[in-house]
Amino acid sequence: MFNYNPKSLKAEEFINDGEIRETLAYAEAHKNDRAMIDEILEKARPKKTGNGWNCAGLTHREASVLLACDDPEVIEKIYKIAEEIKLAFYGNRIVIFAPLYLSNYCVNGCVYCPYHLKNKTIPRKKLTQEEVRAEVIALQDMGHKRLAIEAGEDPKNNPIEYILECINTIYSTQHKNGAIRRVNVNIAATTVENYRKLRDAGIGTYILFQETYHKESYEQLHPTGPKHDYCYHTEAMDRAMEGGIDDVGLGVLFGLELYKYEFAGLIMHAEHLEAVHGVGPHTISVPRLKRADDIDPDQFDNGIDDDTFAKITACIRLAVPYTGIIISTRENETVRGRLLNMGVSQVSGGSRTSVGGYAGYSADERPHDTEQFDVSDQRSLDEVIAWLMDYGHIPSFCTACYREGRTGDRFMSLCKSGQIINCCHPNALMTLCEYLVDYASPATKEKGFAMIDAELEKITNPKVKEIAKKNIEDIKNSNRRDFRF
Repeated sequence: MFNYNPKSLKAEEFINDGEIRETLAYAEAHKNDRAMIDEILEKARPKKTGNGWNCAGLTHREASVLLACDDPEVIEKIYKIAEEIKLAFYGNRIVIFAPLYLSNYCVNGCVYCPYHLKNKTIPRKKLTQEEVRAEVIALQDMGHKRLAIEAGEDPKNNPIEYILECINTIYSTQHKNGAIRRVNVNIAATTVENYRKLRDAGIGTYILFQETYHKESYEQLHPTGPKHDYCYHTEAMDRAMEGGIDDVGLGVLFGLELYKYEFAGLIMHAEHLEAVHGVGPHTISVPRLKRADDIDPDQFDNGIDDDTFAKITACIRLAVPYTGIIISTRENETVRGRLLNMGVSQVSGGSRTSVGGYAGYSADERPHDTEQFDVSDQRSLDEVIAWLMDYGHIPSFCTACYREGRTGDRFMSLCKSGQIINCCHPNALMTLCEYLVDYASPATKEKGFAMIDAELEKITNPKVKEIAKKNIEDIKNSNRRDFRF
């Protein structure tokens, strides 16, 4: 017997090992039950309503049945429905961001990360505020508006006061027409009081990867340091929401543990947030274990191939239809391109995973000495933007919802009713226009302005279309920026 309770605030009750194991057995028993699978697929499919779209999502058991099924026809249906869901709620927009590594000092012993305390080969570095400012200017000169800041866990070198000071520096740095409008934060699990401080600093989403939901494996993979505490880490999102942070981002590091177990735990975590707080995860990231300074991914036994990775991503979209799914430059161009059609809605571009990796380096140069992992997609941001447009995706630098207070349950209510597209589509076009005018290469400008002209004609509300067209002309002909619906 086990005590599974999605409304519990205890990690071992809302992410319950017994429930996961029963789920995996259930999925294995029903993976060839076509009648059941067809019902699950029909439930997942987005339904048109008078105001927009409705999507039921899937339970962790239903989603696990789909993940277990290896019928090629079913898998193709999963992919197709994942794309339908993404287009229904997010349209053909892809949100763009970049990571900014502040410090690689860390007191943890994580065996899959080169920042672990025992690694004596990697140089340790922590950015000063002047260096943070230089990194931000370099990112602004690329065209970025949204950052995800990263730092190792080290109470002495990276206290919350340092993170808050860095956030203030980032937001206060203005350069030409550049400005960082949203700072997402990926730092170690902390206290309710510290989450309140992050909220008051004006962060966007608080992101924390679980790494693995398998408690025994988690403790073995994190043998020393504060991150060893599985329950404290797993319950972090509840403390963040108690601290007033509306938007949180989940993720596991695929390759550390058996993927079906991780998948079930991830969906259960999303169900828990919905059950307790009335709003699920704002984002779900899908990183895979990659090579790094003293880390060889071949030493781990649970790596997943590209086809399995694609199926996992698509099944996440079916299970948690309203979340933003993030794929980073850990993956190469081919994998990223494939997953864009299976539910992914956010990508990084021009990324560096080293501390101080942007300022002083050209688009073709990158330091490797302090990298957290090898970057597979090393294209410049301009190349990524052009590539997205070549495949019909609108690169979006929009941060309007965050700054207009459309976060947490307010964002989700608009998303679930299908109304968010009325804001996001024109906002995406206006922010793309900013990028084209201020930063793009001539070839990318040509593609981008043609896309904007075509997409403007798809806006069905005459007043919105008129305002968007006027704002875009103002962006083209002046230094006026930051228009938003």
